[in-house]
Amino acid sequence: MSKWMPRKLGFSILSLLTATSSAYANTDFEQCKTQLSQQAVEQGVKEETAKAVFANIQYQPRVISLDRSQPEFVQTFPGYYSKRVTAWRIGKGREMYAKHKELLNSLGHKYGVPAHYLVAFWGLETNFGGYKGKMNVLNSLATLACDERRSSYFSKELVTAVKLLERESLDQTKMVGSWAGAMGHTQFMPSAYMNYAIDGDGDGQINLWDSEEDALASAANFLSQLGWQPGFRWGREIQLPDNFDYRETGYKNRRSITEWNESGIKKADGSALGNSDEKGYVVVPAGHNGPAFIAYHNFRIIMRWNNSEFYAIAVGKLADQIAGEAGIDKALPELPAYTRDDILKLQTALNASGYDVGKPDGIIGPATRAGIREYQLASNLIADGFPGLDVMKAIGVLPDELKESDGNKESE
Repeated sequence: MSKWMPRKLGFSILSLLTATSSAYANTDFEQCKTQLSQQAVEQGVKEETAKAVFANIQYQPRVISLDRSQPEFVQTFPGYYSKRVTAWRIGKGREMYAKHKELLNSLGHKYGVPAHYLVAFWGLETNFGGYKGKMNVLNSLATLACDERRSSYFSKELVTAVKLLERESLDQTKMVGSWAGAMGHTQFMPSAYMNYAIDGDGDGQINLWDSEEDALASAANFLSQLGWQPGFRWGREIQLPDNFDYRETGYKNRRSITEWNESGIKKADGSALGNSDEKGYVVVPAGHNGPAFIAYHNFRIIMRWNNSEFYAIAVGKLADQIAGEAGIDKALPELPAYTRDDILKLQTALNASGYDVGKPDGIIGPATRAGIREYQLASNLIADGFPGLDVMKAIGVLPDELKESDGNKESE
């Protein structure tokens, strides 16, 4: 009896503390909701609208968990690309191109954004509307607005979403999307919805969930406003000369197409790159063993939609193939699934060897790539700034996946 009672009492106290903490959290959230509701009214939302909307908003602890979570594995380009530019997406993209051909052609003429790019964005964002997210956007935005980490940003997005609900007579229960508040076929944040979404089907309402026409027209307007350059590609796959200096890659090393042509860079099929004053830069997303690309102005516009070179290449190549072009010519290299711990160890080893990459964080950013490149130069390796297996092994960091593989071989 004496052993049982303290354990039971301890459990009861723990339960009480948890319940009390939850109660405080709920109280804080309710107070925050009241302030946000007042803020919405001050910014022009009708008082009755704000009252009705905020009465139904609920705190979502999972949103905070997702906001704080970090992926266990570090995404490599081969893994990213192969999961996104698939035969299914290419085929479905061509089908949706045909379905909306008249609308897409008119949008291309008006906004200068070719149809196959609009379809590619649509496919990558929501599988052509097949998955638009399941979390209530207003709940998510309110939860993030009442969290200290990015309160200011999400407070603005929440109030904007409420304005949209009122302006477009939207159903609060149908406003679903990502955990961070991205909405509809094209996954627009409320601010993008407010500033760039347009009525594509002529029904007097802008509904990015239920109208494919609204979504496609809005995407065209968005890209045009971001600075899309009509008549130009996103970029293309290229062949690099054998003596290429990988320190010449990246946005800071933009040159004219003529200059790159004179340096020995060719198209993927081996033909001349050509002559043009259009500027571009070389992107090598999987190191020297993988494909190389030259990126033009519109590549950077794609990155303003999603600030990722991987994403921009995926959009470009998916668009190319929807329009009938070939896929990537050079085979994607096989790479292990690096964990964040693998990259942390690499960064720690680089720092210890005198190559300052800053505080290890498990993320392959510009400082880490620069440190890798300096290490490669000093070690007589190809200085592409990529954490290939040659670099990992040379510096003494064997990825966990390979350790497990070696262990299995030994046990056999």
